[in-house]
Amino acid sequence: MLEGSTVIVALVDDPSEQLVAFARAITDGAFLAVVLDVIVAPRHRGLGLGGRLMQEILARPELANVDSVELVCQPDVAAFYRRVGFTTEVGHSILMRRTANPLLAP
Repeated sequence: MLEGSTVIVALVDDPSEQLVAFARAITDGAFLAVVLDVIVAPRHRGLGLGGRLMQEILARPELANVDSVELVCQPDVAAFYRRVGFTTEVGHSILMRRTANPLLAP
């Protein structure tokens, strides 16, 4: 997963050196970038780390020239992503999946 990612951002607690937040993105460098796995450890939520992750990801030069940055999220966090410039107004797109992983099956 990490080797296939274009951008990886990790926030580490100082001085414990524990990973407390993580995000990654993949991109073709021109048309599309997809932000994935925006995760903040439960006890570190509410401190602005999610916003910091998004700020760091979106500022990366690898994403600077893409036409569209997209992500998929659960409805309960859509308001967070709206605050950093994302919208649910994406036309008539439908999320589709093909998987052999039973954990991802409906």
